[in-house]
Parts: sequence; structure tokens; C-alpha cells
Amino acid sequence: MLILSCASKLQFLESVLRRNLPQTLPIYGAVMHINRGNPVQHEAVVDSWPEFKAVFTRPRKGVVKDKLDFYANLYAVFYSDMDNCRALLENKDSIDWGRAFQLQVFQDGICEIIQDIAKTTDVHLKIDNYVPLIHPKPSTLSESRFKSDLLHFGTLNPSHAASLNDVWDFGGNDLSLNYLESLIRNFPSACLLDKDGQLAAWCLIDPYGCLTHGYTFPQYRGQRWIGLILQNLGRKMHALGFPLYAAVLTGNEPSIRSLQHQGFHVLPGTYYTLISTPVLNPKK
Repeated sequence: MLILSCASKLQFLESVLRRNLPQTLPIYGAVMHINRGNPVQHEAVVDSWPEFKAVFTRPRKGVVKDKLDFYANLYAVFYSDMDNCRALLENKDSIDWGRAFQLQVFQDGICEIIQDIAKTTDVHLKIDNYVPLIHPKPSTLSESRFKSDLLHFGTLNPSHAASLNDVWDFGGNDLSLNYLESLIRNFPSACLLDKDGQLAAWCLIDPYGCLTHGYTFPQYRGQRWIGLILQNLGRKMHALGFPLYAAVLTGNEPSIRSLQHQGFHVLPGTYYTLISTPVLNPKK
């Protein structure tokens, strides 16, 4: 197991991951962020170098303070050899199972590995399936003629995090609030504000480079405002060199249709999010 700290090695890793898109989408986005300022202090770990067969990203030691904070304790994985990947993830120095974490991957097989490890560990494991979508030609996103006497474009600021936290299905607590504040501070975002500066709709980017947290307040729905926001944010991400992609919870057909209307294509396969939380009082 090797932690990559050399800039040239990290650039090489990024180029390899780029050649393996779209399977590498979450970890590719994470490595791109590492190579562009590393705003949330992640690191890349490989099984060997330079001929690696498995790689994952995680926060640097000490970055995530709360042992139950799976929002910030984020991992992403890619492998070209399943056995090497299993060996890497089973390494006691790879994952601290005494801390809650979240892992995202766009490859089959990882869920089974994590489930096998979890069977011998006092943790609760939750797996959610998402539909991955990607825009094949983000360069074609043009700036729409936006005309509204009620709304104007803006970017999110940390004071908006509470509003996002209130409506997020997976939020509503202090850890999720801190996570949203971190996203707003560290990554691109776009929103629509009313004349008083109050939020109407928004979308932002996560540490995997994925479009996330898209939302429109009910009174503003039905006018495709989120589409304008996606175009605005999509142009920003394309200018930074990122692929433009999203992962929508399986069954959320309105969001899938909205993205398709903006030119996104559904990718074959499943985008997995695994959340592991330690059992605080395990039965002996």
C-alpha cells in the first residue's frame, strides 16, 4: 500500500483514470480536486506503483474529527484487478472501521468486498443504488437568455447551508450542515435568488466532481429553473476540465428526466454509495 504524495505521480494517476472513464468517474473527480488545490485534503492510495491495479481516495489522517461523520469521511475506489482491490481494502491501514465513512464507486464487485469485510466488523452497512448520467458534449452548453423580473443568478455562500440542510433528505443534522458548508466554500455552485436575495433553486459540486444537491423550492417549480442552473454550473465545470456527470437515486424519475432534457445520457451500470457506521454498543 502506497500513499501518493508526488505531484508528477498524481498527475500520472489522473491520466490513467481519465483513460478509464466512465467507470472511474467518482475517483477521477476526487483526484482532479487533489491535483487542483486539494480543498478538502484528500489523498490517493494505490496497491503498487507504477503498475497499480487498485486505487482509492480518502481524507488525510486527522482531517475528519468526528468518528461518526460519514458525510466528510469520503472514499472512492477503482480497480482493474478484483483480487488486488480486495487485498488493498482488507489492509488494516486502508480503512478505519471504527469510524463512519462513505464510499462511492461505479464498478460492480466493490459492494461484495465491503460486505464481506463488514461481516467480521461491528458496523452497520447501508448501500444505495444510483443512476449515473453524463453529458457527452458539455462544450455545447450555451448561456441561455435568462429573463426574469423575480430571479437572478448567483452562487451559494455558507449562510445558505441551513436552507439546503433543511430540505435535504439525508441532512437535518449538524454533521450534514458542516458538510454542506464545506461544499459551498470549496467547490463551484450556482443558484437562483429572488429580489430579496433568498434562494429559489440551486445545485453544487461534491468532492467527487459530481453534480449534487439540485433543488427547487415548490413555489418555483414547473418553469425549468433547474435546467438553467445546470447549464450555468456545467459551463463552469467544463471550463475547469471536469466531466459533467450526476448520480440520481434509483426511482427518482423526475430528476432523471430533467437531466435528460438538458442533454445528459444515462450510463449503463449502477453508481453505488456505501455508508458504514460503527455499532456503538455491539452485542457480545
